[in-house]
Amino acid sequence: MFSKRIMASYGFGKFIAEFLTGAFGAIVFMFYETEVGLAAGYAATATVIYSLWNAFNDPIIGYATNTFAPFSKKFGRRFPWIVIGLVLCSLAFLLIFSVPTGWDAKANPLPVFLWMVLSICLFDGLYSLWEVNYQSVYPDKFRTDKERTTTAAISTGIGVLGIASGFIIPPLFFQYGNRASYATCALVIALVGITCTLLVIPGVHETKEMINRFAKQQSDESNESPSFFTQMKQGLKDHNLLAFVLFLFLYQSGCMCMTSSINYVVKYILEAKSSQSTPIFAGMLVGALLSILIWTQVAKKMKNNQKMLVVCALCMAAFALPLTFVSTQLGFIICMTLWGLGFGGFWTFMSPAMADVIDSIVVKQKRRDDGVLMGIRAFFMRFSYASQAVVFWLTHKLTGFNPESVTPLAKKGISLHMGAIPSAFFLLGVLVFVSLNKLTPEAIETNRKMLKQMDV
Repeated sequence: MFSKRIMASYGFGKFIAEFLTGAFGAIVFMFYETEVGLAAGYAATATVIYSLWNAFNDPIIGYATNTFAPFSKKFGRRFPWIVIGLVLCSLAFLLIFSVPTGWDAKANPLPVFLWMVLSICLFDGLYSLWEVNYQSVYPDKFRTDKERTTTAAISTGIGVLGIASGFIIPPLFFQYGNRASYATCALVIALVGITCTLLVIPGVHETKEMINRFAKQQSDESNESPSFFTQMKQGLKDHNLLAFVLFLFLYQSGCMCMTSSINYVVKYILEAKSSQSTPIFAGMLVGALLSILIWTQVAKKMKNNQKMLVVCALCMAAFALPLTFVSTQLGFIICMTLWGLGFGGFWTFMSPAMADVIDSIVVKQKRRDDGVLMGIRAFFMRFSYASQAVVFWLTHKLTGFNPESVTPLAKKGISLHMGAIPSAFFLLGVLVFVSLNKLTPEAIETNRKMLKQMDV
């Protein structure tokens, strides 16, 4: 069994992923709409294009890095891509907030729109390069149930700190109405990402056994890698994988709506400074950290990662709904703390549940080509940016949102995409998952035994 130090190092990948994702989701759409002056329709369209780019980007990157693996004999097939992608991705974040100040988004929106599209797509491509490979290390490196659960619990704690940091740190470096301050904020975020790359190296470093397994798979001519489209088709035909990725998409859509709404809540409902969002995000952090202790004890009795996801999602749905009716900072802090209990639990069991799904597919295919599977997972999760953008655009359009003069109806729209709409996403995710997922604890145990015999 790997040491806690290695597991914690792996968990720092979760920190970086959630730190960058949280910062992106919390401020990018709002920056372009309220600071640069780009109309919500343009910002939403740019985000949808970015999400469609994900449809090709994530699975293709997963497939390409699965087959083209330079230095694999020394470092493994994943490690080089993780390190290169992390550094370049952090630097690319700066470009998103470097739109020329001389461009007038209201008089001539097209250049600003194109800058937004190109910069966020570049960032996403580099993000996918490392994140898809990072996720692929988990089921291959941590193989026993105890290793996976322990690593997931440690990663959740570190990852939740990444989420909180992604929401808490940026408001300390930008101010509403000060466009230049967002560039300073982006620089801080990039530096944090590059620094944390050093911390993740021991956790994602591939063992000799992993390197040898890959070399054996490459040398086996009878085990030639299927084409990209064959792997995509096989993956999407698997009901358990489809159930899981659809659940993740709806879960992430709800989370994106909530977290992206908080700065709107602080600025337009609470009418406070950007720093006042920090206690609200801190409440979510406290709830998520407490949840790790609670849910790990529940999981020991339930012994079913799939079922744990459902329970935690129902908890999120229940505590998201009251956010629709809250209008004070204390109320938001309390509700976000309670919501964090479900969120932290979902996070804890997301990776073990995905690993169980991958194990079942590897047993069927008798080879480990999980790069495409992780690419499919990444696509569905990252496509949530499009659903969040469309929700904001439609809600703002229907409620007449105007950044310069916000009416009571527009404030109610903000409350809806903070509470009721995310709650609906979580509930729909549960319904889809329960109806499609057929992976039982007995099947999971059988798959693990077969994998041990197959040495895949």
